[in-house]
Amino acid sequence: MQGKIIKGIGGFYYVHAGDGALYECRAKGIFRKEKQKPLVGDNVEISVIDGKEKTGNVDLLFPRKNALIRPAAANVDQALVVFALADPKPNLNLLDRFLIMMRRQDVPVVICFNKTDLTDSGVQEELADIYRDCGSELRFLSVANAEGLEEVQSLLEGKTTVVAGPSGVGKSSLTNALQPSVQMEVGEVSRKIGRGRHTTRHTELIVLRKDTYFLDTPGFSSLYLPEMEPGELRDCFREFAPYEADCRFQGCMHISEPDCAVKAALEEGKIAGPRYESYVMLARELGARKKY
Repeated sequence: MQGKIIKGIGGFYYVHAGDGALYECRAKGIFRKEKQKPLVGDNVEISVIDGKEKTGNVDLLFPRKNALIRPAAANVDQALVVFALADPKPNLNLLDRFLIMMRRQDVPVVICFNKTDLTDSGVQEELADIYRDCGSELRFLSVANAEGLEEVQSLLEGKTTVVAGPSGVGKSSLTNALQPSVQMEVGEVSRKIGRGRHTTRHTELIVLRKDTYFLDTPGFSSLYLPEMEPGELRDCFREFAPYEADCRFQGCMHISEPDCAVKAALEEGKIAGPRYESYVMLARELGARKKY
Protein backbone atom coordinates (compact mmCIF):
# COMPACT_ATOMS: atom_id res chain seq x y z
CA MET A 1 0.00 0.00 0.00
CA GLN A 2 1.24 3.50 -0.84
CA GLY A 3 1.01 6.58 1.33
CA LYS A 4 2.73 9.71 2.62
CA ILE A 5 4.60 10.17 5.91
CA ILE A 6 2.84 12.90 7.84
CA LYS A 7 4.72 12.66 11.14
CA GLY A 8 7.81 11.04 12.61
CA ILE A 9 8.34 10.67 16.36
CA GLY A 10 10.72 8.43 18.29
CA GLY A 11 11.44 6.04 15.42
CA PHE A 12 7.77 5.70 14.43
CA TYR A 13 6.48 7.05 11.13
CA TYR A 14 2.80 7.85 10.75
CA VAL A 15 1.68 7.21 7.18
CA HIS A 16 -1.50 8.57 5.61
CA ALA A 17 -2.26 5.67 3.28
CA GLY A 18 -4.28 5.28 0.10
CA ASP A 19 -7.20 3.78 2.02
CA GLY A 20 -7.53 7.03 4.01
CA ALA A 21 -6.29 5.44 7.26
CA LEU A 22 -3.29 6.44 9.35
CA TYR A 23 -0.74 3.68 9.99
CA GLU A 24 1.94 3.64 12.68
CA CYS A 25 5.04 2.22 11.00
CA ARG A 26 8.62 1.35 11.67
CA ALA A 27 11.25 1.81 8.97
CA LYS A 28 12.99 -1.36 7.85
CA GLY A 29 16.64 -1.80 8.78
CA ILE A 30 17.72 -1.49 5.15
CA PHE A 31 17.24 2.27 5.38
CA ARG A 32 19.80 2.55 8.18
CA LYS A 33 22.17 0.29 6.26
CA GLU A 34 21.90 2.51 3.18
CA LYS A 35 22.02 5.66 5.35
CA GLN A 36 18.56 6.72 4.24
CA LYS A 37 16.28 8.43 6.71
CA PRO A 38 12.57 8.75 5.95
CA LEU A 39 11.33 12.33 6.12
CA VAL A 40 7.96 13.91 6.71
CA GLY A 41 6.50 14.37 3.23
CA ASP A 42 8.10 11.23 1.79
CA ASN A 43 5.92 9.15 -0.50
CA VAL A 44 6.34 5.54 0.64
CA GLU A 45 5.19 1.99 0.20
CA ILE A 46 4.19 0.16 3.35
CA SER A 47 3.29 -3.38 4.32
CA VAL A 48 0.45 -3.71 6.82
CA ILE A 49 1.20 -5.80 9.92
CA ASP A 50 -2.12 -5.38 11.73
CA GLY A 51 -5.08 -3.96 9.81
CA LYS A 52 -7.15 -3.46 12.95
CA GLU A 53 -4.46 -1.72 14.97
CA LYS A 54 -3.21 0.11 11.86
CA THR A 55 0.44 -0.83 12.19
CA GLY A 56 2.95 -1.58 9.48
CA ASN A 57 6.45 -1.23 8.07
CA VAL A 58 7.87 1.32 5.66
CA ASP A 59 9.29 -0.82 2.86
CA LEU A 60 10.19 1.67 0.14
CA LEU A 61 10.92 5.38 -0.24
CA PHE A 62 9.92 6.80 -3.62
CA PRO A 63 12.23 9.35 -5.31
CA ARG A 64 11.96 12.82 -3.81
CA LYS A 65 11.11 16.01 -5.64
CA ASN A 66 13.27 17.84 -3.09
CA ALA A 67 14.44 17.50 0.49
CA LEU A 68 14.67 20.49 2.78
CA ILE A 69 17.34 20.61 5.43
CA ARG A 70 15.50 22.97 7.75
CA PRO A 71 12.79 22.04 8.34
CA ALA A 72 13.62 18.42 7.49
CA ALA A 73 10.90 17.58 4.97
CA ALA A 74 10.53 16.14 1.49
CA ASN A 75 8.45 16.90 -1.61
CA VAL A 76 7.60 20.47 -0.63
CA ASP A 77 5.93 22.66 -3.27
CA GLN A 78 6.04 26.02 -1.49
CA ALA A 79 6.67 27.74 1.83
CA LEU A 80 4.25 29.98 3.69
CA VAL A 81 6.14 32.17 6.14
CA VAL A 82 4.01 33.93 8.75
CA PHE A 83 4.98 37.11 10.59
CA ALA A 84 2.81 39.41 12.67
CA LEU A 85 2.39 43.08 11.82
CA ALA A 86 2.42 43.83 15.55
CA ASP A 87 2.65 42.01 18.89
CA PRO A 88 5.34 40.96 18.16
CA LYS A 89 6.69 43.52 15.69
CA PRO A 90 8.07 41.82 12.55
CA ASN A 91 11.79 41.08 12.53
CA LEU A 92 12.57 41.79 8.88
CA ASN A 93 16.15 40.54 9.11
CA LEU A 94 14.80 37.18 10.26
CA LEU A 95 12.32 37.19 7.37
CA ASP A 96 15.12 37.93 4.90
CA ARG A 97 17.14 35.02 6.28
CA PHE A 98 14.17 32.71 5.75
CA LEU A 99 13.75 33.95 2.17
CA ILE A 100 17.43 33.24 1.50
CA MET A 101 17.17 29.74 3.00
CA MET A 102 14.16 28.87 0.82
CA ARG A 103 15.69 30.50 -2.27
CA ARG A 104 18.78 28.33 -1.82
CA GLN A 105 16.51 25.27 -1.81
CA ASP A 106 14.44 26.48 -4.83
CA VAL A 107 11.21 26.63 -2.82
CA PRO A 108 8.80 29.48 -3.73
CA VAL A 109 7.70 31.56 -0.74
CA VAL A 110 4.42 33.26 0.12
CA ILE A 111 4.84 35.90 2.84
CA CYS A 112 1.82 36.24 5.15
CA PHE A 113 1.60 39.18 7.52
CA ASN A 114 -0.98 38.40 10.19
CA LYS A 115 -2.80 40.65 12.69
CA THR A 116 -4.00 43.36 10.31
CA ASP A 117 -6.57 44.09 13.04
CA LEU A 118 -3.78 45.51 15.22
CA THR A 119 -2.38 48.00 12.68
CA ASP A 120 -3.46 50.62 10.18
CA SER A 121 -3.09 50.45 6.41
CA GLY A 122 0.09 52.55 6.53
CA VAL A 123 2.05 49.71 8.12
CA GLN A 124 0.82 47.29 5.46
CA GLU A 125 1.71 49.69 2.64
CA GLU A 126 5.21 50.17 4.03
CA LEU A 127 5.87 46.41 4.14
CA ALA A 128 4.32 45.91 0.70
CA ASP A 129 6.72 48.55 -0.64
CA ILE A 130 9.75 46.90 0.98
CA TYR A 131 8.98 43.44 -0.41
CA ARG A 132 7.32 44.38 -3.70
CA ASP A 133 10.20 43.08 -5.85
CA CYS A 134 11.66 40.33 -3.65
CA GLY A 135 10.23 37.52 -5.79
CA SER A 136 7.66 36.32 -3.25
CA GLU A 137 3.91 36.79 -3.05
CA LEU A 138 2.58 38.91 -0.18
CA ARG A 139 -0.65 38.38 1.71
CA PHE A 140 -2.11 40.37 4.61
CA LEU A 141 -4.62 38.71 6.90
CA SER A 142 -6.25 38.67 10.30
CA VAL A 143 -6.79 35.19 11.68
CA ALA A 144 -8.61 36.69 14.67
CA ASN A 145 -11.18 38.34 12.38
CA ALA A 146 -11.17 35.51 9.77
CA GLU A 147 -10.00 37.96 7.08
CA GLY A 148 -7.93 36.73 4.15
CA LEU A 149 -8.25 33.03 5.04
CA GLU A 150 -10.05 32.02 1.82
CA GLU A 151 -7.21 33.53 -0.19
CA VAL A 152 -4.67 31.48 1.76
CA GLN A 153 -6.78 28.33 1.31
CA SER A 154 -6.68 28.78 -2.46
CA LEU A 155 -2.88 29.12 -2.38
CA LEU A 156 -2.61 25.75 -0.61
CA GLU A 157 -4.87 23.79 -2.96
CA GLY A 158 -3.24 20.70 -4.46
CA LYS A 159 0.16 21.43 -2.92
CA THR A 160 2.36 20.46 -0.02
CA THR A 161 3.11 23.69 1.82
CA VAL A 162 5.61 24.11 4.62
CA VAL A 163 4.47 26.78 7.07
CA ALA A 164 6.98 28.54 9.29
CA GLY A 165 7.44 31.65 11.36
CA PRO A 166 8.53 32.94 14.76
CA SER A 167 6.54 32.06 17.86
CA GLY A 168 3.62 34.30 18.77
CA VAL A 169 2.71 35.43 15.24
CA GLY A 170 -0.48 33.36 15.03
CA LYS A 171 0.91 30.45 13.03
CA SER A 172 -0.84 27.78 15.10
CA SER A 173 -4.06 29.83 15.09
CA LEU A 174 -3.84 29.99 11.29
CA THR A 175 -3.40 26.21 11.17
CA ASN A 176 -6.48 25.75 13.36
CA ALA A 177 -8.50 28.13 11.18
CA LEU A 178 -7.54 26.31 7.99
CA GLN A 179 -8.34 22.91 9.46
CA PRO A 180 -10.72 23.07 12.44
CA SER A 181 -10.25 19.38 13.24
CA VAL A 182 -6.60 20.00 14.09
CA GLN A 183 -6.50 20.98 17.74
CA MET A 184 -3.10 22.52 18.35
CA GLU A 185 -2.08 24.26 21.53
CA VAL A 186 -2.11 28.02 21.02
CA GLY A 187 0.32 29.95 23.20
CA GLU A 188 -0.39 33.46 24.37
CA VAL A 189 2.24 36.04 23.60
CA SER A 190 4.49 36.56 26.58
CA ARG A 191 4.06 40.19 27.61
CA LYS A 192 7.37 40.15 29.43
CA ILE A 193 9.56 39.29 26.44
CA GLY A 194 7.23 40.32 23.61
CA ARG A 195 7.15 37.00 21.80
CA GLY A 196 5.31 33.72 22.07
CA ARG A 197 6.17 30.44 23.67
CA HIS A 198 7.06 27.61 21.31
CA THR A 199 3.76 25.88 20.61
CA THR A 200 4.68 23.37 17.87
CA ARG A 201 6.99 20.62 19.11
CA HIS A 202 7.48 18.46 16.05
CA THR A 203 7.21 18.67 12.29
CA GLU A 204 3.82 17.39 11.17
CA LEU A 205 2.12 17.12 7.80
CA ILE A 206 -1.56 17.96 8.16
CA VAL A 207 -4.00 16.50 5.65
CA LEU A 208 -6.31 19.31 4.59
CA ARG A 209 -7.89 17.67 1.55
CA LYS A 210 -6.92 15.15 -1.10
CA ASP A 211 -3.44 16.04 -2.42
CA THR A 212 -3.37 19.13 -0.17
CA TYR A 213 -0.98 19.02 2.77
CA PHE A 214 0.09 21.61 5.28
CA LEU A 215 3.46 21.10 6.98
CA ASP A 216 3.56 22.90 10.30
CA THR A 217 6.98 23.40 11.87
CA PRO A 218 8.31 24.50 15.26
CA GLY A 219 8.62 28.27 15.65
CA PHE A 220 12.04 29.79 15.03
CA SER A 221 13.64 32.83 16.62
CA SER A 222 16.96 32.83 14.75
CA LEU A 223 18.33 31.49 11.49
CA TYR A 224 21.98 31.11 10.59
CA LEU A 225 22.95 31.75 7.01
CA PRO A 226 23.97 28.59 5.18
CA GLU A 227 27.51 28.23 3.90
CA MET A 228 27.56 30.29 0.73
CA GLU A 229 29.71 32.60 -1.35
CA PRO A 230 29.04 36.36 -1.27
CA GLY A 231 27.89 36.22 -4.89
CA GLU A 232 25.30 33.61 -3.98
CA LEU A 233 23.91 35.93 -1.32
CA ARG A 234 23.65 38.74 -3.88
CA ASP A 235 21.63 36.47 -6.17
CA CYS A 236 19.09 35.88 -3.38
CA PHE A 237 18.06 39.55 -3.54
CA ARG A 238 16.06 39.47 -6.74
CA GLU A 239 15.35 43.20 -6.80
CA PHE A 240 19.03 43.77 -7.72
CA ALA A 241 18.84 41.73 -10.94
CA PRO A 242 17.33 44.38 -13.29
CA TYR A 243 20.24 46.76 -12.60
CA GLU A 244 23.31 44.55 -12.23
CA ALA A 245 24.20 44.50 -15.94
CA ASP A 246 24.81 48.27 -15.76
CA CYS A 247 27.32 48.06 -12.91
CA ARG A 248 30.84 49.10 -13.88
CA PHE A 249 32.39 45.89 -12.58
CA GLN A 250 31.26 42.39 -13.41
CA GLY A 251 30.50 40.55 -10.17
CA CYS A 252 29.90 43.84 -8.36
CA MET A 253 28.84 43.25 -4.75
CA HIS A 254 26.96 46.58 -4.62
CA ILE A 255 28.58 47.73 -1.38
CA SER A 256 31.79 49.74 -1.89
CA GLU A 257 32.37 49.53 -5.66
CA PRO A 258 32.21 52.74 -7.75
CA ASP A 259 29.64 53.22 -10.54
CA CYS A 260 27.28 50.65 -9.05
CA ALA A 261 23.88 50.64 -10.79
CA VAL A 262 22.24 48.89 -7.84
CA LYS A 263 23.28 51.68 -5.46
CA ALA A 264 22.07 54.21 -8.01
CA ALA A 265 18.70 52.44 -8.13
CA LEU A 266 18.64 52.51 -4.34
CA GLU A 267 19.16 56.28 -4.31
CA GLU A 268 16.36 56.68 -6.84
CA GLY A 269 13.96 54.69 -4.64
CA LYS A 270 13.73 51.77 -7.07
CA ILE A 271 15.14 49.38 -4.44
CA ALA A 272 13.76 49.44 -0.88
CA GLY A 273 16.25 50.77 1.67
CA PRO A 274 15.53 48.17 4.39
CA ARG A 275 16.15 45.31 1.97
CA TYR A 276 19.46 46.79 0.85
CA GLU A 277 20.53 47.44 4.45
CA SER A 278 19.67 43.83 5.32
CA TYR A 279 21.76 42.63 2.37
CA VAL A 280 24.80 44.67 3.46
CA MET A 281 24.54 43.38 7.03
CA LEU A 282 24.29 39.76 5.86
CA ALA A 283 27.18 40.19 3.41
CA ARG A 284 29.36 41.48 6.25
CA GLU A 285 28.28 38.54 8.41
CA LEU A 286 29.42 36.14 5.69
CA GLY A 287 32.68 38.04 5.29
CA ALA A 288 33.40 37.92 9.02
CA ARG A 289 32.68 34.19 9.08
CA LYS A 290 35.25 33.54 6.32
CA LYS A 291 37.98 35.27 8.37
CA TYR A 292 37.68 32.48 10.91
